[in-house]
Amino acid sequence: MQSKPKHLAKIIMKTPAGKECKYYFADFHRGRNVQACRLIERNPDSLPWKPSLCASCPVPDILRANESDSLVLDAKVVKKLFGFKQQVEVEGWCSKHFCEVPNPLTGCSSCQQQRPSILGLEENPE
Repeated sequence: MQSKPKHLAKIIMKTPAGKECKYYFADFHRGRNVQACRLIERNPDSLPWKPSLCASCPVPDILRANESDSLVLDAKVVKKLFGFKQQVEVEGWCSKHFCEVPNPLTGCSSCQQQRPSILGLEENPE
């Protein structure tokens, strides 16, 4: 299998909290000051994103624990604790089985059942 050329590889940036996230974008080149969360930015129902939300955001942990291509994430900023605290809420959806994923950290249960065993052992050996 051939690897992608370097100019076509996806760039994964570190968030202000120090975690790698494919949805975080920052540009500080030549005096620019642009920071954005592409996942929250595409949700019109979300409150505005700010860099301090990266510290408690579950998305980098979800991406690290579950690399499924069929897992589609949707995130939004919501107010908690009488409106004084803001937090990122994440919902997952499986594009392969067209079902909601209750816990995006563990992934789709239907996809997990179809995944081959690590040991390669059959359930009913002959």
